[in-house]
Amino acid sequence: MELMQALTNRYSTKEFDQIKKISDEDIETIKNLLQLAPSSTNVQPWHFIVASTEEGKKRVATAAQGDFSFNEPKLLNASAVVVFSTKSEISEDYLHHVTEKEDQDGRFAEEKHKQGTHAVRKMFVDLHKYDLKDLQQWSEKQVYLNVGSFLLGVAELGIDAVPMEGLDLKALDNEFDLREKGFTSCVVVALGYRSSTDFNATLPKSRLNQSEIIEEV
Repeated sequence: MELMQALTNRYSTKEFDQIKKISDEDIETIKNLLQLAPSSTNVQPWHFIVASTEEGKKRVATAAQGDFSFNEPKLLNASAVVVFSTKSEISEDYLHHVTEKEDQDGRFAEEKHKQGTHAVRKMFVDLHKYDLKDLQQWSEKQVYLNVGSFLLGVAELGIDAVPMEGLDLKALDNEFDLREKGFTSCVVVALGYRSSTDFNATLPKSRLNQSEIIEEV
């Protein structure tokens, strides 16, 4: 599917077809989309849970109870659900881990390039940790960069999606022991194929005019 067609066709799916399932091949591509997304200084402060089994989706749906019960059908009827979570802390050991992986992948022609990359990445992390004191928020911004590219990527695959923040994220953290693993959930994306009765599928897309949102200089 062409880029502009994918952007035009995608929308926030409100009702999924329970029968139609995402292929195993597309699930592998979905995992590649999560892995290959950009992040500031390539810090990758994230962790993902891909739930494509009925049991897995039910576990995610524990976060859609009470005030958030309106989102439960989307989670249970979707073909797959992805939980996006953010690192709670970015340690020196983790930064070295990222740099070592880059080294293994052949990104550094010389040792000084490796050391320089680590120093720059640490500088930005320390800036947000100690000076701006917004490291958690900055890390979450990187996860949302991933969400943006992910939504476009699945749209190009012809897969429908809806991102959801209307969930009990603490319950989700508890269900998957995310906090013990050093993460906290921030958004969930349900994936699948739209139902023929989804009212939102037939509504026209509405965006503000370019003249209002874009300034050319």
